[in-house]
Amino acid sequence: MNEQRNLFLAIALSVLILFGFQWLFPSKTPAPESAPATTAAGTPPVPTSGDAVVPAPVQTAAQMAVKSRTDALATAKRIRINTPTLHGSLSVTGARLDDLTLAGYHETADPTSKEIELLSPTGAAHPYHAEFGWVPVDAGVKTPGPDTVWSVAQGNELSPGSTVVLNWDNGDGLRFVRTVSVDENYMFQIAQRVENYGTKPVTLHPFGLISRTGTPKTEGMYILHEGPLGVFDGTLKEHKYDDLKKLSTERNKTTGGWIGITDKYWLTALVPDQKEELTGRFVHQRADNADRYQVDFTGAAKVVAPGAAAETTFHLFAGAKLVSLLDHYTEKFGVERFDLAIDFGWFYFLTKPFFYLLKMMNSGLGNMGLAILALTVLIKGIMFPLANKSYASMSKMKLLQPQVKALQERFGDDKVRLQQEMMALYKKEKVNPVSGCLPILIQIPVFFALYKVLFVAIEMRHAPFYGWIKDLSAQDPTTIMNLFGLIPWDPALYLPAFLHIGVWPLIMGATMWLQQKLNPQPLDPVQAKMMMFLPVVFTFMLGQFAAGLVIYWAWSNILSIAQQWVIMRKYGVKP
Repeated sequence: MNEQRNLFLAIALSVLILFGFQWLFPSKTPAPESAPATTAAGTPPVPTSGDAVVPAPVQTAAQMAVKSRTDALATAKRIRINTPTLHGSLSVTGARLDDLTLAGYHETADPTSKEIELLSPTGAAHPYHAEFGWVPVDAGVKTPGPDTVWSVAQGNELSPGSTVVLNWDNGDGLRFVRTVSVDENYMFQIAQRVENYGTKPVTLHPFGLISRTGTPKTEGMYILHEGPLGVFDGTLKEHKYDDLKKLSTERNKTTGGWIGITDKYWLTALVPDQKEELTGRFVHQRADNADRYQVDFTGAAKVVAPGAAAETTFHLFAGAKLVSLLDHYTEKFGVERFDLAIDFGWFYFLTKPFFYLLKMMNSGLGNMGLAILALTVLIKGIMFPLANKSYASMSKMKLLQPQVKALQERFGDDKVRLQQEMMALYKKEKVNPVSGCLPILIQIPVFFALYKVLFVAIEMRHAPFYGWIKDLSAQDPTTIMNLFGLIPWDPALYLPAFLHIGVWPLIMGATMWLQQKLNPQPLDPVQAKMMMFLPVVFTFMLGQFAAGLVIYWAWSNILSIAQQWVIMRKYGVKP
């Protein structure tokens, strides 16, 4: 029994360390920085072996004077973007995608609150945009840049089924045509064509970039990646914002793949032709007291002879990280490992199936909270034979506790003899002292996988349960410190966050304590006190986590208690 108890303690302490470190020492979350307009434009990648940086163009006086998003949008002619999932506009100056809000997602659970702002224009507080174009091998060749004003050849609105065509002539023998379309979700298609009506051949590299000025506020959780990331030749590479500041620039050669910047729930990603070789870059620059993060790719050189033309087509994803949608684009465009934009973590092989099970159950039950309860029952059902064997062993061990205690009193000074006598007793009674550990070991990855689903999947965001739980991805909003709302004051203004223990964490703690009482108690009094103190620690710790996770744990405990109770009665053990 000591071996079993020590293993359980080791697992419990591992969980405490894993979660407690983040709880006690949260990552410092940088405050968003003010971003001067002069740093907002993207820097085209340089298709050479070096990493020289092309200076960002100087902005106009009108742009530099802008302070609000609304005023920033008014500084350039725009083409409206209107889809079932996106609202915004495309700037004719620079032909940039720099104004997008997500039609189906709001800042709070209130559907009348503001739509989530994804991309923001030059001159706004935190510019964030996507830009495309050509980089010439010969620096003397004029190509369209961030300040280029394009002519609108076709389309006055960008929506599913409608296409926008932009033209620009460099006056020196090259005509550039850009065709932009969008589907009903979040995928844009950008087709670029360059026509050479001059007398000399030109060599150009197509490029795409995403530029973000100012360090955004992040969750600051080590279990979640937020920042630049990409897949190169099938391998995922991620850089936290602080890490990229130290790295400055990283280049990755690949065939296909993708590169972008991710938030917890939102993604902006460049998806080039999956059959072409290209170079992707992660870049950080510091200018005018603001950080600028850029991801970009440079395609293979295209030689355009006089009288000929060259074309390239790629895609831009800008929207919510819906698992099914990313999987759809993976299949449709052959985008390699696009679902890795969602940080499913180490237990990917469990996390993604759990997500699809929850989604399926939610479709049938009509509530994600009920889906969590149903998934818990399913998991318990799968582990039922193993758990039965474990609880039967624990019940037998509880029956043997008086005999074990007698052996301890008799051979307490001789540890080797005590172990021998205890093992002989277990062998005689056909009891395996470590058989109760396997269900615990299995439950650990299950717990972390479900925790990941609740934390990273946008489908959980603002998903309600019943009663006071309006968002399963957020912590229980009630707190014992104001008697769950009966006392008219807000403890958050006066007390540290870990003291705000809601109803569901208390239910979880109570069920954990009750389950502890059903288990064989340690003969060592110090060990016994530690075990009985664990429910208290977990109550305070898990009180800060997603309500859906706490509900899962509490419901799982209740099912375990019922199963254990029945088995104990079967073996004649008094619960």
